[in-house]
Amino acid sequence: MKKFLAVLAFAAPAVLVAPLAAQASEAEVKLESAPIDVRDVASLQAGARTFVNYCLNCHSASLMRYNRLGDLGLSEQQIKDNLMFTADKVGEMMNIGMNKKDAAEWFGAAPPDLSVTARSRGADWLYGYLRGFYRDPSSATGWNNTVFDRVAMPHVLWQLQGERILKDEVVKDAAGKEARDGHGNVMKIARFETVTPGALSPLEYDTTVRDLVNFMTWMSEPTQVLRKQVGVWVLFFLTLLVALSYALYKEFWKDVH
Repeated sequence: MKKFLAVLAFAAPAVLVAPLAAQASEAEVKLESAPIDVRDVASLQAGARTFVNYCLNCHSASLMRYNRLGDLGLSEQQIKDNLMFTADKVGEMMNIGMNKKDAAEWFGAAPPDLSVTARSRGADWLYGYLRGFYRDPSSATGWNNTVFDRVAMPHVLWQLQGERILKDEVVKDAAGKEARDGHGNVMKIARFETVTPGALSPLEYDTTVRDLVNFMTWMSEPTQVLRKQVGVWVLFFLTLLVALSYALYKEFWKDVH
């Protein structure tokens, strides 16, 4: 019993500190704000095209039906002709042909479903992740990521972005000398260096990623715009109701007071 209590006393602080350490580790990554707008239909349509061409090969979106893409201003025929590669009927879910067992055997782990990834990870995380790939010969896939270190997924958009490496650049002060921190160490900042240009310019690639993240954010909650609009009207109605209720209260009690 004493041994058990001793182990418990040692393990309890570690269990409590572990989540805090994980949060601190994630907090070190500075994420750029994703310039998305789920009301931009053209951006959502472009993002849907990128998603089915590059993401839906390995990742499913099993909570989304193809016909829901009609909310983006697409007809059923347009969906069938341009976006349906893994289904026969427009009412089917956005699944993939690869099963989890084969995926685990081929990749070491089954690629996650992307239906609500934008809600769990956040649009800023996705935007930084899809723009943070670089070549790393020490990894199994030959790729690494500034947002997700030692990521197992290869860079599926590399032909669009090109191949980059991450190099440390020495920070210099106003006099042109090497800047040093409080411990006397030379300060460095990691920067990307393009090795092989991609099919898109950096601006075009960022726009493509923006559209893809925009679509994934919409896909995670297709009714979010309507929800916010209804929420505004509900708040307006409640405010009006409170005002009318107070006026009625004053009228009802004016003779008593």
